[in-house]
Amino acid sequence: MIEPTFLWRIETEVPAVARPVVEDFLEQRCVAVMAFEIADGVAWRVEGFTGAEPDGSALARDLAGALAAAGMAPPARLGCEQVAPRDWLADNLASFPPLEIGRYFIHGSHFEARPPAGKLAIRLDPGTAFGSGEHATTAACLEAIDGLARRRQARRPLDMGCGSGILAVAMAKTWRVPVVASDLDPEAARVTAVNARRNGVGGWVRARCGRGFELPAVRRDGPYDLICANILARPLIAMAGALTRNLRPAADGGGTAVLSGLLERDGNWVAQAYRSHGLRLSRRIVRDGWTTLVMERRPAAL
Repeated sequence: MIEPTFLWRIETEVPAVARPVVEDFLEQRCVAVMAFEIADGVAWRVEGFTGAEPDGSALARDLAGALAAAGMAPPARLGCEQVAPRDWLADNLASFPPLEIGRYFIHGSHFEARPPAGKLAIRLDPGTAFGSGEHATTAACLEAIDGLARRRQARRPLDMGCGSGILAVAMAKTWRVPVVASDLDPEAARVTAVNARRNGVGGWVRARCGRGFELPAVRRDGPYDLICANILARPLIAMAGALTRNLRPAADGGGTAVLSGLLERDGNWVAQAYRSHGLRLSRRIVRDGWTTLVMERRPAAL
């Protein structure tokens, strides 16, 4: 039997101008952050969820410091409360309907009907690693992969920050080539390998655990002609140099990077970081306030 999962919610209300600062602050401390417009856009309620009991006093002090650095006043209150325990996995499984995103049909193990004709079925249950296709960033990455597959063959793809492995599985099913999948979290690497086997591509997906492009196995299998990285804005900017160094050179045909996990406001910021390393923006996908960028290194002119 799966034990219920305990979460702590951190919640505050701030003026609209302070929302980005508070979101950035909580993103560094929480596993999920959400914002809700109140008072006709004049103010926002921002919530973060964490699995560890937070120190409310320290959080309030640190948030006040972050806002003060931006020339803003601290919020009137910062609440911390434990969320009532629930069996989130069972709840998610029961409410996880099949999804169609481009050529992909994502379904849980409870789905027993035949997938639609012409679709690539991906069996995936919500679990301990991020990525079920429901979130806008994952869906946009699948949309980007589908678009790329309509015009070219990827031969050496990488899923950086693989989570559940959904993107690695999609690439392996699309192109039937080896896909490297890497994540900092050993549980994500384990879940990726399991999901690859369940989808019949266990022999194609190589799940690795380690620190990004510092992992020797990741560097050894490059350079890559396609790198998908559904992470967050700051880590993507930090790895811009390493990612572009591991992307196939222009002289060998160039390569493509699909960058996601970005709030819409951060899209230009991330795009500029990669432009400075010689990539160009070829497509921008916006879904529900989130942005996915398709950046390219074009092949050298003949």
